Amino acid sequence: MSGSETVTIGRRLPSAARAVYSHGMTIALNISRSLSGQPWCWRGQGADARDPDYRPDDLVTQLLLARGCPREAVEAHRNPTIRHFMPDPSLFRDMDAAAGRIADAVQRQEDVRIFGDYDVDGATSAALLIRLLRDLGLAARPYIPDRLMEGYGPSGEALVRLAGEGATLIVTVDCGAQAFDALAMAKQAGVDVVVVDHHKCAAALPEAFALVNPNRLDEAEEAAAHGHLAAVGMAFLLGAALIRTLRARGWFAARAEPPLMELLDIVALGTVADVAQLRGLNRAFVAQGLKIMAKRRNIGLAALMDASRLSRAPLCHDLGFALGPRINAGGRVGKADLGVRLLTTDDPLEAARIAAELDRLNEERRAIESLVQEQAEALLAAQGNRAVALVSGAGWHPGVIGIVAGRLKEKAGRPAIVIALDEEGTGKGSGRSISGVDLGAAVLAAKDSGLLVAGGGHAMAAGLTVAGDKLDALADFLDERLSAAVARARDDRALMLDAVLAPAGVNPDFVAAMEQGGPYGAGWPAPLIAAGPMRVVRADVVGNGHLRAIMAGDDGRSIKTIAFRKAETDMGQAILAAPRDRRLWAAGRARIDDWGPRPAAELHLEDAAWAD
Repeated sequence: MSGSETVTIGRRLPSAARAVYSHGMTIALNISRSLSGQPWCWRGQGADARDPDYRPDDLVTQLLLARGCPREAVEAHRNPTIRHFMPDPSLFRDMDAAAGRIADAVQRQEDVRIFGDYDVDGATSAALLIRLLRDLGLAARPYIPDRLMEGYGPSGEALVRLAGEGATLIVTVDCGAQAFDALAMAKQAGVDVVVVDHHKCAAALPEAFALVNPNRLDEAEEAAAHGHLAAVGMAFLLGAALIRTLRARGWFAARAEPPLMELLDIVALGTVADVAQLRGLNRAFVAQGLKIMAKRRNIGLAALMDASRLSRAPLCHDLGFALGPRINAGGRVGKADLGVRLLTTDDPLEAARIAAELDRLNEERRAIESLVQEQAEALLAAQGNRAVALVSGAGWHPGVIGIVAGRLKEKAGRPAIVIALDEEGTGKGSGRSISGVDLGAAVLAAKDSGLLVAGGGHAMAAGLTVAGDKLDALADFLDERLSAAVARARDDRALMLDAVLAPAGVNPDFVAAMEQGGPYGAGWPAPLIAAGPMRVVRADVVGNGHLRAIMAGDDGRSIKTIAFRKAETDMGQAILAAPRDRRLWAAGRARIDDWGPRPAAELHLEDAAWAD
């Protein structure tokens, strides 16, 4: 890249472009109100495309610093490794007890069951422990509850039944932190239960042989700092503690230690799909896990990539938008254990069959989701301006309400909870939050207040069970508790830009340079750039409400843009009707379009603003 095509990092923009918005954020390109009604601000110093002194290292460094990386830790974050970020597993309460109990089971060849949640985090957590125990010579079996028949988390009936079948140790993964009654029943049945979870805990803990969770309220500060780990990350740490325990007992004197690092592909998938914040250890999990995944050593994952039409090495967003949804489809609208079976099989034919079934179920899920979303959006429009968008409907499929809640959150710009009511009037709900609003804590508080039958979660997502006659009271409770936090979060809303480019600068070399600051995801946002000024050459609506446009700049270069599900928004309508003689800035994520004969860069639009 050269001259006007490139970006310079570190040079402050002219003072006219640096008006302060709020909290020290600086207005970008003098845009205080875009076509979607928000200001544009610089994340960090911002970068001006009209300076020729560009070096890729400058770009990566600035991206890292702008995401909260301390300057002295830039090199460690540029290439995040497990060795650098891995804590001592013994930091966590009950970790040594859990590792010791599972080590006993390995040495005694006990009947062990892995009880996992039905989502991607639960499936990957269960698969990791099953594969590790298999390598240690113990054939543990999975148990994944049916979403519709059993609901979230371990039920006492299921745990007692597993004990009756001969299980002497049950390890719950991605669930169990709130399973007071179920674990009490398991204890009475004489079976040991080890809980590996990451969801928010109450002050009191359920009875378990060991409860490993960085979000225990009695955790020390150093362990609690890892509260953003997904359950699969905690399962990996438990695996490390287990190997260390068996090593100390001399278990590997006559056998090889299992290659725990080879399971990082599973850890990466669960971490990204669960929208865990990609900072600290999670960045290392994903960065190194993607390298393992590219080698296609896990037969099930390789089959899933084939079913997803993914022939190149996977990228971080592929885990969240291609692989994760297919694993989830089994728990949402199909057989709950399909994901675990896929990730643990060593039979290529079985892997291909399961991957094809998950791909089919994912298409079925999309159709169901579309219908529920249409009905939920109609209810949202008539709801008013509560702090939390809470909608409910009879007959809605519980398997898609979490996805729909995420869609409503984006549309409304506030937390959203979608509740499916059964024939008895009991509602199963799933919620998604916005940055700065802890929905999981609010749901726990509602449970403690007697408004919920069950509930829990973390800051950005929560699940609940509620009686139909308490829906209005729940909405009032959440409105009172979260209105101030939601107002602050919405007042601070701004599109955060990392750089401004001429259209010619949006090219594969630039995209490749930006990727070096990744992996990007929750808590480590992908870079947003502004390109322009440009004129709209052609714009139309494609697919399910997507806006597609070709835009050309003053430098004579044009770029392809697409804005997913934004054709009906104010921004989409303005671009569709844009006069040919009026220029605009386009802001979004630069991505590689590899459908053509040669890779090209395109812009996935988040927003736009008039330039004159």
